[in-house]
Parts: sequence; C-alpha cells; structure tokens
Amino acid sequence: MLRRFGCLLLLCCCLLSAACAEGSLPAALVAEDGESVEYPPAEYDFKKRVLASGKSDTLIWSVESLTLDSVPCYLTKVWVKDPAAQIRKANAPWGQKLARPQKLLGAVKDAMLASNASGYISKRYPDIPESYPGESADYYNTTLGSLVVTDGEVLRLLEGVPFWGLALDGDGISLYRGADPSAVLALRPRQTWAFFEPCAMQVYGEDVLPEEGTWELADYRFRRTILARVNRNNYLMLHVRESKNSPGLSLHRLNRFFSAHFTAEWVYNLDGGPSSCLLYRKSKNARWVLRAQNGQEVADMIFFTE
Repeated sequence: MLRRFGCLLLLCCCLLSAACAEGSLPAALVAEDGESVEYPPAEYDFKKRVLASGKSDTLIWSVESLTLDSVPCYLTKVWVKDPAAQIRKANAPWGQKLARPQKLLGAVKDAMLASNASGYISKRYPDIPESYPGESADYYNTTLGSLVVTDGEVLRLLEGVPFWGLALDGDGISLYRGADPSAVLALRPRQTWAFFEPCAMQVYGEDVLPEEGTWELADYRFRRTILARVNRNNYLMLHVRESKNSPGLSLHRLNRFFSAHFTAEWVYNLDGGPSSCLLYRKSKNARWVLRAQNGQEVADMIFFTE
C-alpha cells in the first residue's frame, strides 16, 4: 500500500510540474481515497533571527529578520492546515478607492498574518495588459487579473483573456500562467491574486523570469513582496525593504536566494514598491505589528487565519 501511494504521489507531482510550466491547469495532489494530501509543517535548514511566531492546531508561523546584500528583509514561514478555508482575502472598495492596509484588517476574522498582494490599476498606475478590453479608466481602483474572485464571488471575468496569477482552491494556492479564466473558474476558486504577466519567478526550480536586461520590473532594485509555495500546506513570504544604500533588490537576485535555500513548487512576485507590507499579531487580542511598509494604499491583501 505504501509503495502504491508513493508512486501515486510521484506521478501527481510530475503532472503538476508540467501543467504549471505550460500554463495549463495544475493537477491536485491526492491520496488514494481522493482527499488532498495534508503535509506537516516544513523543516528548513535556512534559519535567521525570529522576530515573532505563533502556533496553534491549524496555523504555525514565524517571521525572521535577515539581510541580503545589506538590504533588510523579512522572511515569513507559514504552515496552514486547511488552505482553502484559512487563506483569505480582503479588497478595498472595488472600483471606488484604494485603502491603507490597516483599514482592511478587520475584514478577516481570526487572521494572524497579512500582506499586500495584487497589483492594481489607478490614475497613478494606469497600465493595463494589451489583452484587456476597454481603457485604463475602466479598471481604476481594481486589481489586475482577467479573473478576480474574492470569497467565491466573481468580481471580474474577461472571457478569452488569459489568466496570469494565483488562485486558491481545495489544493491550496496554485500558479497559473496564461490559463483560460473560464477553466480556472471551473475549479471553483475561493480567491485570486494577480500582478503583471511575467511575475512568475520559478516553477519547480526553473527560472521563468524574462532574461536579465529585458524587463525593467525584474531588473531594477525595488521593495518586494514575494510568495512561494513549498507544498499545499506550506508557504513562504519574503518582504524586501530599502536600505540607506539601496532601494531594494531585483527579482533575479531574489530568484537566486530562493534557489539556494528552498525547494518550492513555485515562486511569485506580488505587488511591491511602496505597497509592500507585512502585518502580524501574536494572539487574537494583540495589536497588529506593521513591518516593511511606507504607508501606500493597496487594492487587496492576503491573510492567513487560525
């Protein structure tokens, strides 16, 4: 039985790898009874000074402080028992205005960790993909993504426009690269997050960023928010700040960091710059601690709850 189960896991992992790399739908990793596999909390060789941590039966997390090339960063390690139920999202008033991160904290009960997430369209940042119908102004104060879902509610569906981003379903957060949004929607995602099309950084250890020197967003040194999936239950977040001598780090440098220290199914660049923020609290009655934030408004956030 164990041998058959191990072979099944290996086959599913291979299918998942091929699907993510080609931009089609990822296959769920399932046991013989059809249920998703629950992975235990990951053990990492890479460890730095812990600033804060929390542990319950359903959520284990820690925030570590480190420096890369003299740039301060925060590395968050998260294990969540039921990703579909415990990874949540909150939006600023859709199509109306953006919101400071602190204003969205009350939207998700039992949250212990929060971060900025999707890129957005506004008068200040009006760029939209060429594949989007209409004009930039049609999308002001909304997030990027041809499919936008929050708590199961579809806020946007651009039929025929490929979806580039992340979607949460029963198998956890999955990466999509140019998938048909209707096919993604068929899997009944609870949440989606998205940024620009080339923001996937790694898929099973393969660097999928545009080559150095071909995309400014990847080449320049910026504040960053990076999300990586180790497996269905384990995730990593990296928040990069600026230093006295540097405005941040390039995505290529961060790709090398993840390749050197972690084995991830995928690594994805969420919105960064002054939007980058990390918040946590040690208990449900404690005050939120704000890290890595300059005060800029956001369009949505990702939450990890107990």
